[in-house]
Amino acid sequence: MKAQRRVIRSSMGSGAGHAFIFLFLLAAAVITLFPIYMAVLNSLKSDGEMLNQVLAWPSSVTFANYADAYEKIDFLRSFVNTVVVTLIGVTGIIVFASMAGYKMSRTPGKLSRFLFSLFVLSSLIPFHSILITLVKIAKELKVQGTTYGLGFIYIGLGVALAIFLYHGFVKSIPRDLDEAAVMDGCGELRLYATIIFPLLLPITATVAILNALWMWNDFLLPLLMLTNSDYYTLLISTNMLFGEYNNDWSAILASLVLTMLPIMAVYLVLQKYILSGIAEGAIKG
Repeated sequence: MKAQRRVIRSSMGSGAGHAFIFLFLLAAAVITLFPIYMAVLNSLKSDGEMLNQVLAWPSSVTFANYADAYEKIDFLRSFVNTVVVTLIGVTGIIVFASMAGYKMSRTPGKLSRFLFSLFVLSSLIPFHSILITLVKIAKELKVQGTTYGLGFIYIGLGVALAIFLYHGFVKSIPRDLDEAAVMDGCGELRLYATIIFPLLLPITATVAILNALWMWNDFLLPLLMLTNSDYYTLLISTNMLFGEYNNDWSAILASLVLTMLPIMAVYLVLQKYILSGIAEGAIKG
């Protein structure tokens, strides 16, 4: 009887815990999604209706705001600029971080551990503390104001965390594969490219989507680095809709929704890899 009571109490406690976690996550989801809901809702209204009834459903749905925003922010050019910056940054991070993470994970010794510690510690440095120095270096190297220059800067800023994740994930790959490939005459670079890297797909997808989300939605760094309107990203072009005395809220909200849709599509495609990749990389790290 005592054992049965303990089981019942344990199940009741577990049920209450699950209910609390569910309610907490539900509240977090509502708080997170509410701004997106408001942006989509009000982007379908006219200016007068949006200002008078922010929370109400639109009396008549209109997509004119999206056509207006498409023209005002030069969506196609801004979209291409954003894609170029994101592709350069994400590709560079994946290539350099995967190679460095693999090499340091497979190379025992004090030097390897020291280098890995440097990368991990560098990710703890606040971005704002290096902001002025970063801008000065970009000017000296003449990469300020270009999309490729911004992409290279993202590589330097994002490679540390990616190395940490790759370093841990590589430990889940048996060393026997390396030894068998070497015995068959496979060189180290070929070993990495043909055997190791394909096995890193889960963590690579995780690194790609996390950094793509960061670069796509970043505002401060593009604002400082992109001085020519021909190279503006989507968020910087949207920021230009804010006037000194008047803000075109209908176009702003429609522009934000247009900016959000592509990266959300990428996230939905790759979301199954994110949690598994982070867990593998962090736990084994």
